[in-house]
Amino acid sequence: MTLFAGLTVAPNIARLRSFVTSLADLIDGARDESEILESGGALLARLVSRDDWLPDQFAKPSPERYQQYLLHCDSRERFSVVSFVWDGGQGTPIHDHRVWGLVGVLRGAERVEQYQRRANGSLEQVGPTVTLGEAEVEAIDPRSGDIHRVFNAYSDAPSVSIHVYGGNIGAVERATYDSDGTPKPFISGYANAVLPNLWDRSART
Repeated sequence: MTLFAGLTVAPNIARLRSFVTSLADLIDGARDESEILESGGALLARLVSRDDWLPDQFAKPSPERYQQYLLHCDSRERFSVVSFVWDGGQGTPIHDHRVWGLVGVLRGAERVEQYQRRANGSLEQVGPTVTLGEAEVEAIDPRSGDIHRVFNAYSDAPSVSIHVYGGNIGAVERATYDSDGTPKPFISGYANAVLPNLWDRSART
């Protein structure tokens, strides 16, 4: 790692640059969201198959709660890329997304519970809890249901995942849910005030 203006720079940050440019090209030419999820999932799987590009400050856990670090946001807010960092045992409340998404595990593992509404409006878990390991990718599609809960599969070690969303996810009004289905609106924001520099090609990365 090198240090510039107080930030560490991962030596292979070009992997993230290649990912965001390829995803932008995909979105420009995609016929529909299904194509974005399928082909974008393959791009994300390639990115998370190598763990040598994420700068350290965007993989730092907090003992208080999970962290959502913005890595890149498209200039037209068509998509955003974030790192989720979970300390041991941390997880989200039940929540929705309201945009398409892709989740790829970079380090550790995550467990995911999917939910749907009953006729009375309350929520029930659908299917078994799914565990995603390193380099595995899952799609989020609001058209088929996007309410879930995610938590670190490890109680004693951090996990890191890379999430891609069809919008500026930190600015999207979404909701968390009580078990009775009562929504609580929220806007997540981001844990960081600075972004990784993907565009300095002087190091030939």
